[in-house]
Amino acid sequence: MFENAAPLVEEFHQLEQQLADPEVLSDLSKSRKVGRRYAALRPIVEGIHDYERLLADRDAARELADEDEAFAAEVEQLDAQLETATAKLTRLLAPRDPNDDADAILEIKSGEGGEESALFAGDLFKMYSRYAEQAGWKVEVLDSQETDLGGYKTITLAIKGGSGAEFTPYGRLKFEGGVHRVQRVPVTETQGRIHTSAAGVLVSPDIEADEVEINPDDLRIDVFRSSGPGGQGVNTTDSAVRITHLPSGVVVSCQNERSQIQNRESAMRMLRARLIAIAEEQAAAEASQNRKSQVRTVDRSERIRTYNFPENRITDHRIGFKAHNLDQVLDGALAPVLDALAEQDLAERLAGVGK
Repeated sequence: MFENAAPLVEEFHQLEQQLADPEVLSDLSKSRKVGRRYAALRPIVEGIHDYERLLADRDAARELADEDEAFAAEVEQLDAQLETATAKLTRLLAPRDPNDDADAILEIKSGEGGEESALFAGDLFKMYSRYAEQAGWKVEVLDSQETDLGGYKTITLAIKGGSGAEFTPYGRLKFEGGVHRVQRVPVTETQGRIHTSAAGVLVSPDIEADEVEINPDDLRIDVFRSSGPGGQGVNTTDSAVRITHLPSGVVVSCQNERSQIQNRESAMRMLRARLIAIAEEQAAAEASQNRKSQVRTVDRSERIRTYNFPENRITDHRIGFKAHNLDQVLDGALAPVLDALAEQDLAERLAGVGK
């Protein structure tokens, strides 16, 4: 039934050999990539072994039951276990995003609402940081532009998965991309009126330099002095870097580090993630002509979630998820929302199997 999984089993054993190869282990980037793929395939291979073992045991029990009815109950029990194993393996083999095992680059930008939007961007930054900490991930701020009141015009994070973490960052957070809307009384409001503002989130896989080809001739690199809240200078040297990818028009900048070299490396990291995100959006737009996804939007300007402070309510508009624990969610309790999004996505991928 699962004959098409044979290449995955073969790949798993090849990766196992590579992980014991000193040459691979000495290359940090390669060993990390191999290790991630190995970890991703392990539950599939274990699921196949369980399925094959149960299938063999069930067939043997059936033969014995033909001669002795006492084995009939064992056949029923093994049939039930086999049904469970089949369902689990089907879920594991459902088509998936090849970048699901990657780390993530997450960008948060303030939108409509001025200073209140920037403060909300700061709330989202804290929410994702706290969730990442609970998940056993490491968060690195690549670039940020803070406002006078402590919010963010924009902040870009690199989220790296931990060795013992249950999930990988991109596969877990990829559905967070879109417009997040907040309804609350702003700190700048003197009349106590509820305002609506928004912040945008973009999630991209953190791609290694050797995984995407960028022609140096396609880049325009400018350097400038770093600035802080209100535009005041915070550095006396031109350490900040702005990179423009001429063919796509994508512009990234980084000023958090004091070294121009470090800022350039971070900016290139952001650029690679952006270019991958654009390519994925184009592919998703083409695919959506055949099957519209309820979860993965191809329009990053689409409103995906509302955070209503007066009612302590969070609503995800794509799947109809609603809960009245907004305070806990902003403190990092994102798991129920992410679980619901992952389940919906899995249902869509399973529905597409064989179509």
